[in-house]
Amino acid sequence: MKKQKKRNKHFPQRTCVGCLQVLSKRELMRIIRTPEGIRYDPTGKADGRGAYLHAKRSCWERALKGSLAKTLRTEMTEEDRHHLLHIMDSLPKEENNGCK
Repeated sequence: MKKQKKRNKHFPQRTCVGCLQVLSKRELMRIIRTPEGIRYDPTGKADGRGAYLHAKRSCWERALKGSLAKTLRTEMTEEDRHHLLHIMDSLPKEENNGCK
């Protein structure tokens, strides 16, 4: 009889569009493009093209300069930018974050 190997659990990996660091999907925040605009997806399961960011202001600042819109393949409206800036403002201030 063959000995069963212990199977390693698979954790999906995603890349932060702000700093390009690859981490587990659960460690990042998901932003999606919907017909209503760009929104934060706290469940990580909503329909729509997605992009991932650390919960760190520096990553959000870099992503809002253009990489987020490019990843989502859309133009960011003022309403979208205002919505995302409001989320970014709610993030804790960081000291040395370890991101690139």
